[in-house]
Amino acid sequence: MDPTLLLSVVCGLSGLFVGSYLSRVIYRMPLGVASLTRSVCPECASPLRKREQLPLVSWLASRARCRHCSRPISVRYPLMELLTAALFAALAAHFGARPALLPALIAYLFFAAIAVALSFIDLATYTLPNALVVPGLVVGLLLLTVAAAVSGEWPRLVQAVSGGGILFACYFAFALIYPSGMGFGDVKLAAVIGLYLGWVGWGALAVGAVSAFLLGGMFSVLLLVLRRAGRKTGIPFGPWMLAGAFVGIFFGSELAASYLALLGFGAS
Repeated sequence: MDPTLLLSVVCGLSGLFVGSYLSRVIYRMPLGVASLTRSVCPECASPLRKREQLPLVSWLASRARCRHCSRPISVRYPLMELLTAALFAALAAHFGARPALLPALIAYLFFAAIAVALSFIDLATYTLPNALVVPGLVVGLLLLTVAAAVSGEWPRLVQAVSGGGILFACYFAFALIYPSGMGFGDVKLAAVIGLYLGWVGWGALAVGAVSAFLLGGMFSVLLLVLRRAGRKTGIPFGPWMLAGAFVGIFFGSELAASYLALLGFGAS
């Protein structure tokens, strides 16, 4: 089997289990529940057996109902598992199985896990917990430093730190100009996103930043058209910042190069 394909399969399966753990984080962290390890039914709090904790399989086998209280188990749980698995597999395919890139891949897998958790929490509670955002920045910086040491690409680390600072400054300015439309949680998240986009390159940083506003804007327009929201309805922006980040990570360099070529700045 091709090494990159094998790595993608392994990362995808790992993503299912990480997504299962994230479902607990997403449900319990906003409630202030201390334990994030013990699996229980979200409705009746009955402990789950080991065989009931298998990602995706348990949800399907139980027909999406708790064996204790028979209440439906939300589809968001398998969706989180599938989304995490898809991101893990896509990142593995994107970075490839080259040993020098494995530390960077680990850093981006960590970012993907944080991104899934933050997106679902922000959608549910309109908050971006510091307990996830701060480790996203600190651990991300440490992992990318290790990646730079292994690969010898120290300029990428400089770009990453610069990207985090630039995006943080831009969002901080937005928050000062339009405080009702931009929370400080978004500002802190911008530093995390800028770090990971900066490592990929300046094109990825630009595309990722712009994509966040395009995706968020299109979603807002869709809600208005469907009459699911009004002009003053608050919409969490964190998920769109993170979606834009992955657009930048996967396609940013190519899109930026194509745009510059159209303007006549491409290589001749």
